[in-house]
Amino acid sequence: MLAASAVVQMLLRVNLEHTVETGAHEETQAVSRLAATGHLTPQLPLGPGTDFIQVVDARGKVVAQSQNLTGRPALTPTGTHEGHRTYNFDALGEKHDQRVTTVTTATPTGQVTIHVGASLRTADTAEDITTASLTALSTLLLLTVGVLTWSTTGRALRPVEAIRAEVAAISDRGLDRRVPAPRSDDEIARLAETMNAMLERLEAAGIRQRRFIADASHELRSPLAVLRTQLEVAHTHPDPKVRDTLLEGALQDTERLQALSADLLLLARLDATGQSRPGEPVDLTDLVRTTVAARSTDPHEVDLHTSSGVIVSGNALWLGRLLTNLLDNAQRHARRSVTVRLTADPVTGDAVLDVSNDGLPIAAADREKIFERFTRLDDARSRDDGGTGLGLSIALDIAALHGGTITALDTSDGVTFRTHLVACPRGGEADPLSVPSGRPNLNTS
Repeated sequence: MLAASAVVQMLLRVNLEHTVETGAHEETQAVSRLAATGHLTPQLPLGPGTDFIQVVDARGKVVAQSQNLTGRPALTPTGTHEGHRTYNFDALGEKHDQRVTTVTTATPTGQVTIHVGASLRTADTAEDITTASLTALSTLLLLTVGVLTWSTTGRALRPVEAIRAEVAAISDRGLDRRVPAPRSDDEIARLAETMNAMLERLEAAGIRQRRFIADASHELRSPLAVLRTQLEVAHTHPDPKVRDTLLEGALQDTERLQALSADLLLLARLDATGQSRPGEPVDLTDLVRTTVAARSTDPHEVDLHTSSGVIVSGNALWLGRLLTNLLDNAQRHARRSVTVRLTADPVTGDAVLDVSNDGLPIAAADREKIFERFTRLDDARSRDDGGTGLGLSIALDIAALHGGTITALDTSDGVTFRTHLVACPRGGEADPLSVPSGRPNLNTS
């Protein structure tokens, strides 16, 4: 506002002074023409905007002048101001600045000097009025803008303060609360939606954590109680054979606890990894063949079919664990055989890994439930038959970490767990693999 006001005043002053100078110059030219033709009169009339006229000859004698300078000697400059000569006009009672135009012209009697003065009274008055107006208007405008800005900003930030207060009041036990979302479709509304979505994720994570802790406590309580009972009985039982049997059972329970602890640790690592996707190229064909070949003690024969050159981006150790968990599940529920088939999707190029068994089909309502942690549809919880209930959950988390999925499908001859993994852009052809007798059936196609 200060800069704009200064520019306005400067332009106004320059324009008004130019107008005054133009009028004085025109009056000077008119008097000059009279002097050149010898028609000067001792008393000259004043034109519009002209305050005085004085004509002085070469000897300094006043030849002609306006009525208000009657009896005044010839004007002499008293100094300079802003490039212009200044004169003392106190005798005229003039309190405003004057702009004096001086020219020299030839007359029939010799050269004369013509002084024409024009007052800057109008320019000074206009400048004063403009200054006062700009000051008042600028002050009013600044106050108006300040009040509107304060009011608008406060109204705009009021939802932000409500969101902040609500978030500050939410504790780890109040994650079901949500921040108020304004009805407007702006950044603050999107902020509230984002905060609510984050709170929903935190609430879901908290529920999963509490459920996981409760399930883990339940799963650990039973084998620990059995283990303690076996050890206490073995410690006091007099029969060595019974004691050896009890100790053998305690060892099996210890191994089950060890496997459960390892699964819980792996789940914790997978949860901590979050969205950080592993990026090493893994030859899935070689990994599948190696993993199946290493399971020579499985109770059911494995029929393996793989396509060569199926490369995925991921972690070989975790992908091996995924396949191992699927094979453990298939071996546990198969009646006679297990089939593993690895192919590349002809449309998307994704790796498709099928692990099938000829066991009982899974009800449609249970096909998602089986991937929940500590879920066993067969209720087999003995040391010999039941697993930890974490195998499929771990496999699903590993697949999700690699950008893939696992689905359970019922087929005509059993159940198939199909895993989709994003493959690297590299094609492959069938590569038959021969294996020695006594190993799992690794016929490939």
